[in-house]
Amino acid sequence: MLTVGLTGGIGAGKSEVSRLLVECGAVLIDADRIAREVVAPGTPGLAAVVEAFGEEILAEDGGLDRPWLGAIVFADEEKLALLNSIVHPLVGARSRELEEAAAEDAVVVHDVPLLTENGLAPLYDLVIVVDASTETQLERLVGRRGMSEEDARARMAAQATREQRREIADIVIDNDVPLEELTRRVKDVWAGLVRRADGGPADRRTARE
Repeated sequence: MLTVGLTGGIGAGKSEVSRLLVECGAVLIDADRIAREVVAPGTPGLAAVVEAFGEEILAEDGGLDRPWLGAIVFADEEKLALLNSIVHPLVGARSRELEEAAAEDAVVVHDVPLLTENGLAPLYDLVIVVDASTETQLERLVGRRGMSEEDARARMAAQATREQRREIADIVIDNDVPLEELTRRVKDVWAGLVRRADGGPADRRTARE
């Protein structure tokens, strides 16, 4: 088994790369999706969050009111740390369960948005960073997601810098390109991952033309 950490800045195209890797045959473990699952209605995770923050963080349907909880924790570092202390261990445990269930020869890709920020690179055999220029990120966030430029820049500034992400990368996929070219680059990277999983040499490089 080869474990791969996949990360990238907002608007860089990480989700598209993860989709393409799955098409190639990767087993995907999506940290964001798991983070939602472990605090779904009826879970011990949600009960723990309610105990810590009160029932005011519940929506009318009994699920987590994410915008309201976000407004609470992102304005208070201690409350954010408290939330993370509840959710992160649950996400980690579920991720390990899914990884252990994968085939012995699988390439397991962990899609982790805050991999760089949380110092998680040592947990994986290889780290792939999806990178794009600031201009490309802004164009995608404003044009495709409908964010204001001010909001987009604020979200980008709250994350690790491009340089910090590239420092921890074993493979960088530059994504200032059309989907067709990105697809070709991902397929090239996949071929290297398969060789590594089969016991061949690692491909530590930048995925470009």
